[in-house]
Amino acid sequence: MDAIKKILGIIWLALAALVAYLGLTVLGIPKITSGKQEDLVFGIIIVFILMPIVVGGLGVFGFYALKGEYSAKNK
Repeated sequence: MDAIKKILGIIWLALAALVAYLGLTVLGIPKITSGKQEDLVFGIIIVFILMPIVVGGLGVFGFYALKGEYSAKNK
């Protein structure tokens, strides 16, 4: 079970990197640079509010899973 948790930790870290990349290139920067006010507000919300929460959560969970903090041996 611990091996599965470590593999999932790698997957969560890769997913965090993918969300960061896609969030910036697909949703963030194009919306900020579009010139429309409603796109600017949406882009700012995505880049400065949602991206750190989502990427940070996935990254922290993946890091701790990879490190072995969720194993039964640590309790």
